Amino acid sequence: MERRSTIERVTNETKINLGLNIDGAGINNINTGIGFFDHMLTHISKHGFFDLDLNVLGDLHVDCHHTIEDVGIVLGKSIAQALGGKKSIRRYGSSILPMDETLVMCALDLSGRAYLNFDVVFTAPRLGGFDTEMVEEFFRAVADNAQMNLHIKLLAGKNNHHIAEAAFKAFGRALDEATQIDSRVAGVLSTKGSL
Repeated sequence: MERRSTIERVTNETKINLGLNIDGAGINNINTGIGFFDHMLTHISKHGFFDLDLNVLGDLHVDCHHTIEDVGIVLGKSIAQALGGKKSIRRYGSSILPMDETLVMCALDLSGRAYLNFDVVFTAPRLGGFDTEMVEEFFRAVADNAQMNLHIKLLAGKNNHHIAEAAFKAFGRALDEATQIDSRVAGVLSTKGSL
């Protein structure tokens, strides 16, 4: 069973083409027009072992908001589409990830219920062409559209680049764990019989 998805989304603000392979090797080709955002998405792909092909034309003459949020929407939808009925997946994933002085915890549940608890504070308003407030907006869009319960918490850290990078890496690792097939799971991992 191939767990892949391809989505094209076109609005007056962005044009996005995204291809995702859940069972990949971390191969990626990412171009959003925002260098720092490309760097962060590469971490999700590499550390989650997801193949990700992403090309975005966004209204960056306005600011980075629409591009980043819309990529979150499309990535969330792609995750949901690729997982289909979620048969035999582990469902839960977590990672506590260190990066130099920084420590970030990410835990998620592919429950079919969207929720984001984002407990991370940035002290710099921007990293390159990326507004740091958009980290939360990106993960909210992913959680809402993948229908996942997502918690990201900063446990220690001062360097804003390290904090953002640790959050994206931890998310990739947690999602990799949650999407793994477990032969012990008959159907879906729920007493209700559905996710």
